Amino acid sequence: MANLYLFNKPFHVLSQFTDKSDKATLARFIDVKKVYPAGRLDYDSEGLLLLTDSGALQHRICDPDAKMPKRYWVQVEGDITPEAINALQNGLQLKDGLTRPAKARIIPAPNVGPRTPPIRSRKNVTDSWLELTINEGKNRQVRRMTAHVGFPTLRLIRYSIGPWTLTDIEVGQWQKQTVNTPELQSPAKRSPKTRASTRPEKPRRATSSPKPKSKLKSKSNAKPNSRPRPGA
Repeated sequence: MANLYLFNKPFHVLSQFTDKSDKATLARFIDVKKVYPAGRLDYDSEGLLLLTDSGALQHRICDPDAKMPKRYWVQVEGDITPEAINALQNGLQLKDGLTRPAKARIIPAPNVGPRTPPIRSRKNVTDSWLELTINEGKNRQVRRMTAHVGFPTLRLIRYSIGPWTLTDIEVGQWQKQTVNTPELQSPAKRSPKTRASTRPEKPRRATSSPKPKSKLKSKSNAKPNSRPRPGA
């Protein structure tokens, strides 16, 4: 079993516990020892940040092969169009590569309350909200995606990661859950990949007794990594 902490990160808070600058960190809100973020959320983004005391669980949440979906509520400048939504759904060519197809839809303004400090308003400039779900984590990906289709992000809130959501968690508050630690196989236990070969097998030479193989440690007891990964 592992402890998982669901934190509703406020705007302008770093996704780490220490920093040499005067910026706010997680230590201002979370007084639990030996827990580390599973992924990250940018300083100017808000919403769900997961933390855990389990290296295996941290690895499973952050593993790009797991393709764990992350859902965002995004306020953009302008009235976003169906054409822009379609482009987000089909994938975009960014500087660091093509994004995977995403789920995107226009939504009413969610009941999230005003941001502190508030977003600068511009006369005669409208805004709109969309819900965007992605299963990858390129650096500042959501902001770059909306800018690419012509609608810059004004406010970005992550609502969910996999099965975990912000439901009933106020801004600046956290909720603790106990979850099953993922069973991660060590490389020694994985089935080897077989390839078809057209070459005849070479005769094996007689050798002395084989050396005992070194035992590989499983990742199930690994400590979580304290280094944050790229976020939205």
